[in-house]
Amino acid sequence: MSEAQDADVQEFAGLLRRLKERTDRSYGQLARRLNMNTSTLHRYCTGDAVPVDFARVERFAALCGATPEERLELHRRWILAVAARQRSRTAVAGAAAADSADKAPSDRALSHPAREPTQDPASAAPPPRPWYRRRRLLVSAAVATALLATLGSLTALPDDRRKDSDSVQAVDPPRTTEPGTSRPKPAKSPSPSATSPTPSAGASKESPAKPGETADGLEKKAGQQQPPTGVPLTWSTDSHVWQAGCGHDYVIAKPPGQVPPPPAPQDAATWAATQNAVHGRQTLVEITVQGRSSTAVVLDALRVRVVGRSAPMEGTNYAMDQGCGGALTPRYFEVDLDKDRPIARPADGNDTGVTIPAMRLPYRVSAEDPEVLLVDARTVTCDCSWYLELDWSSQGRSGTVRIDDHGRPFRTTSTKGLANYAYDTSARAWVPWEE
Repeated sequence: MSEAQDADVQEFAGLLRRLKERTDRSYGQLARRLNMNTSTLHRYCTGDAVPVDFARVERFAALCGATPEERLELHRRWILAVAARQRSRTAVAGAAAADSADKAPSDRALSHPAREPTQDPASAAPPPRPWYRRRRLLVSAAVATALLATLGSLTALPDDRRKDSDSVQAVDPPRTTEPGTSRPKPAKSPSPSATSPTPSAGASKESPAKPGETADGLEKKAGQQQPPTGVPLTWSTDSHVWQAGCGHDYVIAKPPGQVPPPPAPQDAATWAATQNAVHGRQTLVEITVQGRSSTAVVLDALRVRVVGRSAPMEGTNYAMDQGCGGALTPRYFEVDLDKDRPIARPADGNDTGVTIPAMRLPYRVSAEDPEVLLVDARTVTCDCSWYLELDWSSQGRSGTVRIDDHGRPFRTTSTKGLANYAYDTSARAWVPWEE
């Protein structure tokens, strides 16, 4: 391999090493996540080998948190490295064919011994050739013909293997073609075409630049094949999360005698729906976000949209407990709905006196690495309807998803000035209480 070809492979391997150094994982840990051998991954990162397809490289980049720009550069470097390895194999096969061709004339010379000079150059008829010499000449000619045919077939084999395997795999990145869309055409090896009418020294000098041109074309085609719609992540919400698993308030427009006992936390959504209950003073929303595949999706920002403000709801405030405390407070995003433009601000959690650092966006998720976001929205002045917007980006695409209460905005109302009731388990009735 020439120095230029080796430089392409080493630059690709160097980029892999820089991505690997960002993580705190070893080669063995990364290899297990990528479902490959540790030695294979190490050879890729040292330049001893180049992957025959881009699927492994794509999963490696996603696992290391590569940006879209870095993935495009990694794809370009991979194509140059694959092309360099192909050219090196073609050069080795050509050199072997040339050596064999040089040896063939010498074999034919050996099979044709020089005639002995006659003593009388003026003689009219040379002496007849012995029968055993004629037979040896025929055998030597047959051996030379078979040798040339074998060398020709061996010379053609590397080109066929290259066209059937490496070239097709080098231009078909996985998981970027949607059903019904055309696949990109494989890049042709440097050969005479409309742009180079006749093979010449100039054409041979321009041929190494074609892999770079192919990389640019593939990047454009890959961008065109990405679907304009379709979100690469899924999410689910639970807006009936209680503080520390026991504390929550609901405002209900019914007297205490018509309200059933408080439910278990897992049955809160059904209980609240049957009573037309509205979250009092606080709404805790638990959002579980997960990618649809192993490709990383970056959560860029979380925003709050208030779609309605009115006077606090009339009714009675029913507490699901008389105050409970827990040793664990998870990290969350706090939202003040009374602000003109409320913002979801990350807040630290607490575990028996140990601070749990707040989760600050951007954050990465995938099918194997889901994430749970907890939003704590509060109000003391209004009956507010609101929802959340989550910005995401993945593989050069970006978008925004709306997170609400199954198609409806979340609703939180103030409890200021309302009568407060808590359930007395001994009397089995709702009794007044003061906060």
